[in-house]
Amino acid sequence: MLIGELAERTGVSARALRHYEDRDLLVPARDANGYRIYSESDIPRVAQIKAMIAAGLGTDTIRRYIDCARTGDHGVSLEMCPDLRAELDALAALLDSRQNAIRETRERLCALASDH
Repeated sequence: MLIGELAERTGVSARALRHYEDRDLLVPARDANGYRIYSESDIPRVAQIKAMIAAGLGTDTIRRYIDCARTGDHGVSLEMCPDLRAELDALAALLDSRQNAIRETRERLCALASDH
């Protein structure tokens, strides 16, 4: 299938698909005219990439661990290995830190806005 059909079937723009290719997340075949040719197996691959991006993973991390992604009846999941677990824990800690900073900023803002 051509890039437009894959975009339509996955809900991802052709531009995003080209970006995934640039980041070595998708590797389409090429026909004699140089057009990208995608297979049916690229549909779940795109779903895996979308899920991992939505979870806050960057394309470098996705490229390292895309082969750990599994698509099943309940969506996309990852098979854990120690390195992936460490990266996910680090990302979770970063998110916790940012959430705490936002909470503290909100508290300071409320203190400034309260009547004394």
